[in-house]
Amino acid sequence: MKYTIIPVTPFMQNCSLLICETSQRAALVDPGGDTERILATVAKAGVTLEKIFLTHGHLDHAGGAGTIAHQLGIPIEGPQRSEEALIQSLPEQGRHFGLGFGGEAFTPNRWLEQGDVVNFGEQTLEVSYCPGHTPGHVIYFHRASAMAWVGDVLFAGSIGRTDLPGGDHRALIRSIRERLWPLGDEVEFVPGHGPNSTFGRERRTNPFVADDLF
Repeated sequence: MKYTIIPVTPFMQNCSLLICETSQRAALVDPGGDTERILATVAKAGVTLEKIFLTHGHLDHAGGAGTIAHQLGIPIEGPQRSEEALIQSLPEQGRHFGLGFGGEAFTPNRWLEQGDVVNFGEQTLEVSYCPGHTPGHVIYFHRASAMAWVGDVLFAGSIGRTDLPGGDHRALIRSIRERLWPLGDEVEFVPGHGPNSTFGRERRTNPFVADDLF
């Protein structure tokens, strides 16, 4: 499996196009907006978009999902059901952040829970439920390539915000230490914003969750 990061929205959110090289089928993780740019990237790759996977319901991650799903007739999977109210509030979220626009509200075709798996093409990703940044946040782990898509749970050198409605700092720290670290130090992750890192590097150096802080 290969992937391409497509930075979208004024928040420069890392939407990812995941490509199954065997089948030439693909999935999007967190298409937060700029749908024309996302679909142009899909077309340039010459792949068939099969599914949308969401980590959580904030506008910059989910704002373009409904539009793309309706346009292409493809399903949306994730996040966990606790995000329902947040997803239904997408039209208002943009106005709340002063952007003057919002996303399209929708109901995912499938809510996800800890231990679920999602599939596209010939690829399988494992789902971990990681609340804290939002109540229903999930992450996706591709074991075969030791890659994870973690949304706004963890960043290179930082962690997700917990000062927004539904945030819970202690739950976020617990999610990182109990759900991410066991996947392995060698795992590289794509965060919701900013550069990639590895769980091992963050365990050594992250000023919020490094091992020597606990």
